[in-house]
Amino acid sequence: MGMSFMVLVVTVSWFWSISTTCVLAAKQAYISPQQENQKLRFDQNGEFKILQVADMHYANGKNTLCLDVLPSQNISCSDLNTTAFIQRMILAEKPNLIVFTGDNIFGYDSSDSAKSMDAAFAPAVASNIPWVAVLGNHDQEGSLSREGVMKHIVGMKNTLSKLNPPEVRIIDGFGNYNLEVGGVQGTEFENKSVLNLYFLDSGDYSKVPTIPGYDWIKPSQQLWFKRTSAELRKVYIKGLVPQKEAAPGLAYFHIPLPEYANFDSSNFTGVKIEQDGNNGISSASVNSGFFTTLVEAGDVKAVFTGHDHINDFCGKLMDIQLCYAGGFGYHAYGKAGWSRRARVVVASLEKTDKGSWGGVKSIKSWKRLDDQQLTGIDGEVLWSKSFRENNGANQIGGN
Repeated sequence: MGMSFMVLVVTVSWFWSISTTCVLAAKQAYISPQQENQKLRFDQNGEFKILQVADMHYANGKNTLCLDVLPSQNISCSDLNTTAFIQRMILAEKPNLIVFTGDNIFGYDSSDSAKSMDAAFAPAVASNIPWVAVLGNHDQEGSLSREGVMKHIVGMKNTLSKLNPPEVRIIDGFGNYNLEVGGVQGTEFENKSVLNLYFLDSGDYSKVPTIPGYDWIKPSQQLWFKRTSAELRKVYIKGLVPQKEAAPGLAYFHIPLPEYANFDSSNFTGVKIEQDGNNGISSASVNSGFFTTLVEAGDVKAVFTGHDHINDFCGKLMDIQLCYAGGFGYHAYGKAGWSRRARVVVASLEKTDKGSWGGVKSIKSWKRLDDQQLTGIDGEVLWSKSFRENNGANQIGGN
């Protein structure tokens, strides 16, 4: 792929040798009743909508001033602008799930990490819409450790976030978990997960002295992802209403993969105006191979990250869309005159031969700007079933 990254060679044989009895353990704490009982599913219109909020960088509310805004905004702009933007987005889009992809708070400037998180996530909590979060590289820089931050999130109202997979005892990071999205209630697919969501902790900074820069997704996390993906595929293909291939998946984490550097204005939708990092991408300085793992698994159709605030593009590589959300928060660096923004993703179901709702037909995305009209931009189809898969050889029509 013409990349000049160092390749991290990691020996994982020790991990594979762990017996199933050792890996499987009793469920971890910090799983609330709402996480056990609440099930995500497509609505009666055959749609499931996700609002992605990247890099709020929330600190101390009205006392925290904005960064990189127009001079006319300086006096009145604060964290409260971030709160107002979330509220507007929720009202405008009415998502089925809100996903916060890290740097939710800016720990270094926060006087109390717990209070900052309570304020940052307050609009999501108040909406009574299910929400989840993963961690970035700044969340743990305040009064709570990385584990402490994730435990606080997991304990909040209306969240489906998890500390880590309950069935896995050994895994790196905090906030690795998956959610299944069931089909429309009352259809044959209501008890099948027709869309699988993966959330991973991409870490903060390298802990290896000889490797500078940002962290990466580790072998233990990749092993968990591969096993989870394989099990979901097996259930979807062989369970009730058997299918020919796996249900589509979406992956969310904070730090972009090195493969994001493969794109330029000729092969993406959106903008790439970051100047730092490799070709405008602030990924880890090593490649841990997670993109290859995603390609091999075959179910993930799109990856969504944050971290680089003034990149907001989607580009397709080896049949996987690699997407940024664009910077959301006002106490995060940005570019004066360049609106803060959020990404919306909608998965739509196909109709079955019986006229009911079936599996996922397409996944579309767009962004909204925090301007007066909440302007929508860059609408695109990220993935759709082929004509043959979706309609059959003898039917007329298309996507």
